Amino acid sequence: MTPLDSDLLRSFLTLVEEGSVTGAAARLGRTQSAVSMQLKRLEDHAGHSLFLRAPRGLVLTPAGQRLLPHARTAVAAVARAAEVMEDRAETAPLRLGLPPEYVEQLLPRLVPAMASLHPEAQLTLRSDYSIPGLAALEAGELDFMIYFDTVVQPGQGELLAMDPTVWVTSRQHAQHLRRPLPIASYLESDWCQSHMIGSLERRGIDWRSVFECDTTHGFWTVVRQGFAVVALARSAIPPDCRELTEAEGFPLVDASCVMLRRRAGVEGPAADSLAILLRQIFATLPEGTAHAARP
Repeated sequence: MTPLDSDLLRSFLTLVEEGSVTGAAARLGRTQSAVSMQLKRLEDHAGHSLFLRAPRGLVLTPAGQRLLPHARTAVAAVARAAEVMEDRAETAPLRLGLPPEYVEQLLPRLVPAMASLHPEAQLTLRSDYSIPGLAALEAGELDFMIYFDTVVQPGQGELLAMDPTVWVTSRQHAQHLRRPLPIASYLESDWCQSHMIGSLERRGIDWRSVFECDTTHGFWTVVRQGFAVVALARSAIPPDCRELTEAEGFPLVDASCVMLRRRAGVEGPAADSLAILLRQIFATLPEGTAHAARP
């Protein structure tokens, strides 16, 4: 079999991340025709079409889905080998933004793994919500941002996981039986009004806000103490709390797409490794990932 050019795989991954030939060409610094030719060469080698052209952008075929994890591994390995051979150290900071819920879940696995793979990389983290985090990414203050969206938008980010937000109560208390229902709410949050409160009002559940804050840890505290019912992701429910189900009359709050966006121009082995590690970690978190914060 003819050896596979890693440059073709790199272009393939860029097409996946950008969702269009135009976006991939701009990021790779090539013409659209050159990127299209590379895709054709790769498809000829694979013997299958790798993308479908949908109205909202490129979508992977089953063959493309099968190739994707192997392409990521191969490209990262080639980049790492080149780095080792050239004895090149990456000293520029690698800046990741993530919602507050993720700090406890991601850091124990992400930080040691990055230190092992790229001891020279200067990883910095910023705990922030989706809207300000994406603004920081666009301003060049972050290199990666984990955020939430209601749908997967081609070319706007990569889907890491899905995780529903549900109503949660303490196992030792019965605040969920009270009416008006005592809830905790976020300060000045459109998501809180449209999703949290909206889900209750659509079911005709009378409620009152008994606790307001702007941190996820505040929500965890009040629900564990039996002071209020809160909206959390299934993966973020404390062990001494439980989900309130449809059978009990409580609706799903939302089902967010957990996304990863990489700023254009952020390249290199350390950046590739960070993206791979995030995919691996999110794939093994219970119920996907946590979303207890406003988008």
